[in-house]
Amino acid sequence: MLKTWLNQLEDMFSQMVEWRRHFHQNPELSFKEEETPKMIASILESFGIDVRRNVGGRGVVGMIRGGKPGKTIALRADFDALPIQDEKDVPYKSKVDGVMHACGHDGHTATLLAVAKVLQDNRDQLAGNVVLIHQHAEEVCPGGAIAMIEDGCLEGVDAVFGTHLSTKVPIGFYTYRKGYVMAASDHFVIKIHGKGGHGASPHETIDAIAIGTQVVTQLQHIVSRQVNPLKSAVVSVGSFHAGKASNVIADSAEISGTVRTFDEDVRELIKRELHVIVNSICAAFHATCTINYESGYPAVYNHEEETEIFVQTMKNNFGEDLLIETDPSMGGEDFSYYLKEKPGMFFYTGARNEKIGAGYPHHHPKFDIDEQAMILAGKGFISIVHHYLHSEASKEGIKNEATIS
Repeated sequence: MLKTWLNQLEDMFSQMVEWRRHFHQNPELSFKEEETPKMIASILESFGIDVRRNVGGRGVVGMIRGGKPGKTIALRADFDALPIQDEKDVPYKSKVDGVMHACGHDGHTATLLAVAKVLQDNRDQLAGNVVLIHQHAEEVCPGGAIAMIEDGCLEGVDAVFGTHLSTKVPIGFYTYRKGYVMAASDHFVIKIHGKGGHGASPHETIDAIAIGTQVVTQLQHIVSRQVNPLKSAVVSVGSFHAGKASNVIADSAEISGTVRTFDEDVRELIKRELHVIVNSICAAFHATCTINYESGYPAVYNHEEETEIFVQTMKNNFGEDLLIETDPSMGGEDFSYYLKEKPGMFFYTGARNEKIGAGYPHHHPKFDIDEQAMILAGKGFISIVHHYLHSEASKEGIKNEATIS
C-alpha cells in the first residue's frame, strides 16, 4: 500500500513543479497573502477535501476523513514570501518587484498539496483523519501559527508534523533531532536619551554614543558571565544608530538586536538582566532610556516519541543512510507553537544541489531549491501518515512495516 502511495506522489511531480513555480512567480508577503490562500483552498476543494478558509486570518485548513476510525494527524506547510528582490535568471523568477520566495515556502505548499491529493484518493484505506494546515505569515512575528491554533486548527489532532526544505542539506537526505531543534527568537530595541552639544564641550552634554557603547559591551557579559555555560544562548546587537556630524555629541542613540535561547529560564534571565544593565548604565551616566523587548517564537522542541517514530519509519522504508542527526540551530520557527499544543516533530528535507544553482542560503536573492526535494518531503509526510493511519500499522506497530526498496 505505501509503495503505491509513494508511486502516486512521484507521478504528481510535474504538477508539483507547476504549482511551486506559480507560487514562486506570484509571491505574497506575510499578513498580506490574498491570492495564494485562495488558490490553495480551490485546489484542495477540487480534490473533494473539506476546507476552512480564513483560519486565524489568512490560513487554510483541509480535512481528509479516513474510511475507518483512528487518530488524527496534522501536516503543516507555510506559504508567505519575503521582502527580497529575486536575482535569479530563471523562467519562473518572481514577477513581484521586491518580493520573492527565498525560503522554500512555495515548495512546502506544493508538496502538501500533492500529499493531500494522494491521501484523499486513498482515504478509504486510512484508519483516521489528516488535517492539512496551510499557514500564512511564518516569517513575521507574531506569525500565523498562533492565530490558526486559536482558531481551532489543532482541534482533535493527536500529533503534528512539519518539514522545511533546506539548502543547508544535500538533496536526498533528511536531518532531524530529538528535543530542541530551533531556538526561541526575541528582539529588542533600546533608545538612549541624553543631552547633545558641541564636541569641544563634552562636560556640558550627556553623550548618548559613549553610553551606548557601554551598553553594547556589557550586554555581552550576560551570556559569558550569567548564563550557565552548559546552556546555549546568544545576545547579538545588530544595529547602532546615533549622531550625524563629527563635531556634535549625539543626544540620542538607538540599539537593536536579537536574543536566541532554548531554555525558558535562560530566556527569562536574559530579558530581566538586559533591562537591569541598560537601566543601570543609563542612570549612572544621567541619561534616560526606553526598552522595547519583544518575545518572538518559542523554541522548537521535537517530542521524543514522535521523533523516534519518524526516524524508525524512514529507516524501515528508505534505509538508514539518508538520515542525519543534526545539531540544534539558533534560527527561529513558529512551528514551535504547534509543538507546545500537541506532540509532534519538525524535520528538514535536503534541497541543495549546487550543480543547478540550488546552493544559496535561505533569504538570499538567488535562493532556489532542487525541486526533486518536494518529492522527498512528500515521501516523509506520507510515510508518517501511513504509520499512524494505515489500519495494519496502527495495530501491529512500526516494527512490522514493509521496507520500501
